[in-house]
Amino acid sequence: MAVLEDLKVDLSVVLGRSHMPLHMLLRMGRGAVIELEATESDMVEILANDHPIARGQIVVTGNRISVEVTELIRKAEVLRTPGITIGEGSVPILEMDGEAA
Repeated sequence: MAVLEDLKVDLSVVLGRSHMPLHMLLRMGRGAVIELEATESDMVEILANDHPIARGQIVVTGNRISVEVTELIRKAEVLRTPGITIGEGSVPILEMDGEAA
């Protein structure tokens, strides 16, 4: 456990996303508002070092904002046989005329 005490993890919470042309982004200044493609009841995505690890909900208590973890995201199971498939429900990697290589 002593090794884990010094481990640093960058945590991020993604509230929403927005797509816009680069020229609009470059024109934005201080105080600009970016509308997100999300509502207040949507789940947020929790990232550890830019990798999704969980989903949760925003909780506002007084002037504090926090995130309640509601679901952990597991890594996809990977088949260990080289060259066959990767992940659950995937297709063979190299297909030649409908047959796996």
